[in-house]
Amino acid sequence: MDPFSWELFGQALFDAITLFVLLAGLVGLLVPIFPGLTIMWIGTLIYAIIQAANENMTWVDWTLFGFITLLMIGGNIIDNIIIAKHVREKDVPWSSILLAFAAGIIVSLIFTPLGGMVAAPAGLFLAEWRRLKDRNNAFANTKAWMTGFGWAIAAKMGIGVVMILLWMLWAWV
Repeated sequence: MDPFSWELFGQALFDAITLFVLLAGLVGLLVPIFPGLTIMWIGTLIYAIIQAANENMTWVDWTLFGFITLLMIGGNIIDNIIIAKHVREKDVPWSSILLAFAAGIIVSLIFTPLGGMVAAPAGLFLAEWRRLKDRNNAFANTKAWMTGFGWAIAAKMGIGVVMILLWMLWAWV
């Protein structure tokens, strides 16, 4: 009797590919503008669709997928809130914050996400330098942006790890 099972091999391969997508999304969170949490969620969505098509989804699996979905939505919102909170503590106006966000997004689309990572704080610095006419205060406000950015990455990484753990619980328990 052959102990090899194509069905088990296929499921193991599918699980490995899904885990790879989840880990790639997690690492991608280190790159600004890269939608790492959304990539991770899409991986779990495809996993859920295929598992459901094979009648392997229970209410517990759907519940875990629901939690993963809520984490993805919350994580995609929270990073902007964290950055804005840090900058608003320095009394930076919303116009400068929105200009910085826009600079980051536009440069990321034209060049690379790494360019956006430079453009966002540079846009804030220039907007604040123009507004305040004081380079040191503009730099202090930009430093607050970068601190918020660091905390936002940490928060999204934590959320991404929880998403992976929930998927592992769903897939392997």
